[in-house]
Amino acid sequence: MIHSRLVQRLGAEGLGTAFLLATVIGSGIMAERLAGGNQALALLCNTLPTGAILVVLITIFGPISGAHLNPAVSLVFALRKEMAWNESAAYVVAQVGGGILGALLAHTMFELPFFQISGTARTGLGQWIAEVVAVYGLILTILGCLARNAAAVPMAVGLYITAAYWFTASTSFANPAVTIARSLSDTFAGIAPADVPAFIAAQIIGAVLAHITARQFWAKP
Repeated sequence: MIHSRLVQRLGAEGLGTAFLLATVIGSGIMAERLAGGNQALALLCNTLPTGAILVVLITIFGPISGAHLNPAVSLVFALRKEMAWNESAAYVVAQVGGGILGALLAHTMFELPFFQISGTARTGLGQWIAEVVAVYGLILTILGCLARNAAAVPMAVGLYITAAYWFTASTSFANPAVTIARSLSDTFAGIAPADVPAFIAAQIIGAVLAHITARQFWAKP
């Protein structure tokens, strides 16, 4: 029974992350095609579906797996001892696998080459700091809502990511699984594989800092 329950949770994480990446990459492709070269409009059209799908995915998968959909979130829950480390690792595998599947699905829907490698450079101190900030704020949003109003998590996360697309220099990847999957898409949402390790390192730093901060604001009894 416990094994069956874990499989269900991992399935929710994988499927949810797949839908997230299909939305991020698919809306980026659609936005670039329709924006007529207007990068601001394309980014806006990429932002709104991403924020919207997060509300949906967290609402439907939250009761099953917690709807982490993000290795940084699973890391923090392990640090908080709210899930076992081996379960956290399993979540990460499901999230990364689901994210890659979602990227490939987006390519298929838009009749693009199935396997791609991004050529979009995203690097530099400003971008790395932006990823620290993006994940830091995301984790605080989640933990703050869980401490005070758990029902607000879906909407709060969707709104936070919508805002963070615009106030961070990196456009708020804020998710190692998303970062890896986007490196396999040479589209509007892509990131060059060489730039992935620094982004993920920044995201982990942001998650750990948020975990430390949350312990001061919302300490457990």
